[in-house]
Amino acid sequence: MNQVNWGIIGCGDVTEKKSGPAFNKVEGSKIIAVMRRDGEKASDYALRHNVPLWYTNADEIIDHPEINCIYIATPPVFHSDYAIRAMQKGKVVYVEKPMAADYAECLRMHEVSESTQIPLYVAYYRRFLPYFIRVKEILNSGILGNILYANIQLNNAPGMNDRHRDTLPWRVIPDIAGAGHFYDLACHQLDLMEWFFGTAREATGITYNKAGLYAAEDTVIGRIDYDSGVSVSGQWCFVCNEKEHVDLITIFGTKGSIVCSTFDFTPIKMNTGNGIEEYLPDNPEHIQYGFIRNMIEELRGLRPVKANSASAVRTNRTLDKILGKIKP
Repeated sequence: MNQVNWGIIGCGDVTEKKSGPAFNKVEGSKIIAVMRRDGEKASDYALRHNVPLWYTNADEIIDHPEINCIYIATPPVFHSDYAIRAMQKGKVVYVEKPMAADYAECLRMHEVSESTQIPLYVAYYRRFLPYFIRVKEILNSGILGNILYANIQLNNAPGMNDRHRDTLPWRVIPDIAGAGHFYDLACHQLDLMEWFFGTAREATGITYNKAGLYAAEDTVIGRIDYDSGVSVSGQWCFVCNEKEHVDLITIFGTKGSIVCSTFDFTPIKMNTGNGIEEYLPDNPEHIQYGFIRNMIEELRGLRPVKANSASAVRTNRTLDKILGKIKP
């Protein structure tokens, strides 16, 4: 396609800076319309972001004759329905992560993409950030020797709304989000692990609800084995004291190690026999920009189309295996 015309279903917080403005900053791309059930908020978003049209019904986006690509930024429970209907109408889909609220829905979405030959992209944009590209370059260089294993640690304090049952965010309501904060955040980390180490062969985990603030799990311990022979262990807790916050990925090789974060973007530290080296590449203003630019260039024929729904399905499978949503 020469011109990529976007419709956005669900113009909430993630679209304000992380993604939304980037669509209008890539050559050959523009946002035609946005949709949100709250008309006042949809109208306000359209006005502030110079979007020509706004709607309160997703079908207005899906059926719009000028829109050829749709960005779905709703809670996960709605992803598969909107994505499948859009692809069946011939519209390319870009969906927020996690891909859907469970592995089975992800499979359905990918199967429709395959059968219709319509590209389906999932917002695992960290692979396109200079920060993680640098980590990948170090791993590929061999300077760390053979990679032995890795560990993920993520400790977050509960948010203010997490503490009040009458204002719980949708991210901790399993019927809407698929699980709790683990589903929303660990999916980024597990996508990176597949990029670093290849396809996950098996995954197991134990979940707990330690604080009883909401129905979803708040603490998870997991292990993933990859076809490359690397094993990754992980500990995720979302009810820690705020002073115990940790965001750490440590990768160990036979000749050294590397430490980075997923969300805090602390300096990358590589430790070898030559001492410790630090790197801190800059992020773009809109953190999804690199992914969005690459996607648009693929759709405009400037590079081969490599939609990532197959790997996104595998990420959801790993999440569900750790949570016990997929039985052995």
